[in-house]
Amino acid sequence: MEQESSVELLQRYRRDRQILLDFILSGSLIKKVVMPPGAVTLDDVDLDQVSVDYVLSCIKKGGMLELSEAIRDYHDHTGLPQMNSGGSSGEFFLVTNPEFSGSPPRRAPPPIPASVSMPTPSAPVFAPSPVVSTVSRSVSFDSTQVQELTVDDIEDFEDDDDLEEVNSLKISRRNPNDVGDIVLKLPSFATGITDDDLRETAYEILLACAGASGGLIVPSKEKKKDKRSKLMKKLGRSRSENIVAQSQHAPGLVGLLETMRVQMEISEAMDIRTRQGLLNALSGKVGKRMDTLLIPLELLSCISRTEFSDKKAYIRWQKRQLNMLAEGLVNHPAVGFGESGRKASEFRILLAKIEESEAFPPSTGEVQRTESLRSLRDIAIPLAERPARGDLTGEVCHWADGYHLNVRFYEKLLLSVFDVLDEGKLTEEVEEILELLKSTWRVLGITETIHYTCYAWILFRQYVITSDQGILRHAIDQLKKIPLKEQRGPQERLHLKSLHVRIDGEEGSRDVSFLQSFLSPIQKWADKQLGDYHMNFAEGSVVMEDIVTVAMIVRRLLLEESDIAVQSSTVSDRDQIELYISSSVKNSFARILQAVDKSDTMGEHPLALLAEEVKKLLEKDSTIFMPILCQRHPHATIVSVSLLHRLYGNKLKPFVDGAEHLTEDVVSVFPAADNLEQYILDLIKSACESDNVEIHFRKLNPYEIESVSGTVVMRWINSQLGRIIGWVERTLKQERWDPISPQQRHGSSIVEVYRIVEETVDQFFGIKVPMRLMELNALFRGIDNAFQVYANHIVDNLASKDDLIPPLPVLTRYRKEAGIKAFVKKELFDSRLPEQRRSIEINVLTTPTLCVQLNTLYYAISQLNKLEDSICERWTRKRPQGKIYIRKSMDDKSKSSAQKDTFDGSRKDINAAIDRIQEFTGTKIIFWDLREPLIVNLYKPGVSQSRLEAVIEPLDLELNQLCDIIVEPLRDRVVTSLLQASLVFS
Repeated sequence: MEQESSVELLQRYRRDRQILLDFILSGSLIKKVVMPPGAVTLDDVDLDQVSVDYVLSCIKKGGMLELSEAIRDYHDHTGLPQMNSGGSSGEFFLVTNPEFSGSPPRRAPPPIPASVSMPTPSAPVFAPSPVVSTVSRSVSFDSTQVQELTVDDIEDFEDDDDLEEVNSLKISRRNPNDVGDIVLKLPSFATGITDDDLRETAYEILLACAGASGGLIVPSKEKKKDKRSKLMKKLGRSRSENIVAQSQHAPGLVGLLETMRVQMEISEAMDIRTRQGLLNALSGKVGKRMDTLLIPLELLSCISRTEFSDKKAYIRWQKRQLNMLAEGLVNHPAVGFGESGRKASEFRILLAKIEESEAFPPSTGEVQRTESLRSLRDIAIPLAERPARGDLTGEVCHWADGYHLNVRFYEKLLLSVFDVLDEGKLTEEVEEILELLKSTWRVLGITETIHYTCYAWILFRQYVITSDQGILRHAIDQLKKIPLKEQRGPQERLHLKSLHVRIDGEEGSRDVSFLQSFLSPIQKWADKQLGDYHMNFAEGSVVMEDIVTVAMIVRRLLLEESDIAVQSSTVSDRDQIELYISSSVKNSFARILQAVDKSDTMGEHPLALLAEEVKKLLEKDSTIFMPILCQRHPHATIVSVSLLHRLYGNKLKPFVDGAEHLTEDVVSVFPAADNLEQYILDLIKSACESDNVEIHFRKLNPYEIESVSGTVVMRWINSQLGRIIGWVERTLKQERWDPISPQQRHGSSIVEVYRIVEETVDQFFGIKVPMRLMELNALFRGIDNAFQVYANHIVDNLASKDDLIPPLPVLTRYRKEAGIKAFVKKELFDSRLPEQRRSIEINVLTTPTLCVQLNTLYYAISQLNKLEDSICERWTRKRPQGKIYIRKSMDDKSKSSAQKDTFDGSRKDINAAIDRIQEFTGTKIIFWDLREPLIVNLYKPGVSQSRLEAVIEPLDLELNQLCDIIVEPLRDRVVTSLLQASLVFS
């Protein structure tokens, strides 16, 4: 395919080269042009073999140009590398292989150093390829090393604008896009005829068909006088100007034929020869229409060697006519000879004899040629005038009726609708040209279906070349005009059914129908583009919509073909859209993978970067492409996002399965993957009805990020909570129960505990992985347990208040000795006496110490509420609102256990600890600190000496000390417990 595109490019350069050389040689730049032997005019010279540099050298020298020397110079330098003529120091070499040379350089060659001065070679050097030769001319015209051939040196040019217009032609005529991927499914020609051969013969057919309408005249020889005017009109007019009819002097059919000649790039000499030959062929044939002539045979008979000044040109022309006869009547006929190939073999022998006659002396060769043509006519005419398609004998000449050849002719004719200067635009005469081409339908066997199909083909192919959207829209209009099978007439259905060719492909040899030959390449190209629409339509969603329309129309037409309908009966339009989505998404994902592998992640895990890129792809997909595809598949968005969910999930699963601890990679990957999954679920939810959401969700294989990350976070929480318990125990051992300050009358240990707890909470919320309420509850339980340990550890160091209370004294005073005896006996046998058992522990717990402990516990429980509120608030911010779960039951389970456990256990234990310390403090003050004034002095003396005034002063001192340390919210409670203790014996 690429080779065919290169051949087309070389042919295009060759034609441009011929036109420019013909213009230069026909002007007044050269004083005298000496023709080579056997040539009379320039039309007899093969301009492909004339050295351009030799011609330019003669122009600069102002001497005479001998074309024979120019031809010899061209062949002498064939195969040498291309260079300019500025000397070795300024040589500007190009690639010598024309397949890789590309377009001509648009910059000037490197400047020559001022210190270097080299002589100019007398003989220029040439490259063999027309492509490279064109580049050579460009370089030599723009070179600053030698005297340039400027506009002022060319008398036929009037201003610089004309030169710029001619220079812009080379760019405008190049194919901007490769058309190697869109080629007709037709077999190649056995005779090796080229596109130029088809184009020239197609023009001959057009002249014959126009002649049948009486519009064929031979133009005057004076047409050649104004070469400059024709070149400017054809090549040098501005693109911004409207297209002006090039044959304004000849309106009607004559002018339209002249336009066709220019559009099809037919030389005037060939046009005149063909017109004269057709008119001569028709003379003497009374009642014969020109379009019923066997055109190649008649031209071979009516155009002689003497009308060509160049023998090689005549041989090429004759070879083309013979090849056309072979292809039309032998290789690809609609109806064969039917006699076991005897006449076919004889036909080929006669063609070979005509071709060999040119190698004989003129007299002998002419005799053989004349006899062979006569014999050839006897065989070819009956075959060409056979009845077909229901017509009468002699009504149509079926020499090019073999479908393969005639549609290629018609394709070349249809190509004339494009502007020669701007291949992305249709010429102004397009309607007139299409109407004129209808005259060839009888000869070529064209029907309405074939016309619309061929026209849609050349329009779509031109769109591929130029990327002009207007051409694409026009192609869509023509595709829509192609009638379906039931819309065609019975005769046309039979005719189209008979149009089959056998081609060799990757799947072997198979029969291909007409519609398959022309529409299958379009379908293949459209499928290829839509199979990677993310790359091919990155910026143009409107173009993509048109290509989808083309693909669907072509698919509908091809499905009517019997052999395709069987294979594709189960593939609907929706299935085809899903194939496009699947292919393009996979290609895009593969490119993203490749880009991520090659990129510098800067510490970010590749899976996290991949998730971000996939999300960007989804955003672009949902805004640009899905609105187009959803027109033909309502669930296109679901198909796309589900596939991307699965593709990313396949890459993510090994990482998730191996995640056991909270590492940097886990913290990087899990949030990105979870965000991607949530975005995908949001897209699915917005793309379908609410009733069907769960159905599509169940088709997904969830990433289970929350489950795995929950397990990892639980391991981290357990390790952190163990550290907190260790810190609690350590701080309690170091605690001296001294107030931090007069304003902060609690111990320092609780501040340290809260600092550790808050650090753990900060770290917990600093973990950017998805979490469930389960992990939050675990954190609550762990912190709750730490405060319970703290409160219980304080209480565990308290002595029992029963150890502080002495035994009850004897209430009667009637027998003093008995009372004293009973008291002493009780004292001796009571094991709870603190003086003997717990004096050391009780002495340590002074009133200030107990007050600081109470203050500390009160601080703990008051700050606990703030901690709880802070955690809940941060969890609300961390937890996304309206999060979607693929498995709804999992979410329900999480919600059911949301607020079961907070800090209720620690509150209960701290309050219990405060109550116990309060009771112990009051009891201790009464029965331990005020033991002397209350027990010894109040009960042991006599009644007259035991008065309350003796206790007031020491009790007041204790209360003052107590109130100075205890925090105000606990003051009344502690005093109350003290008073309650004082009433134990009352």
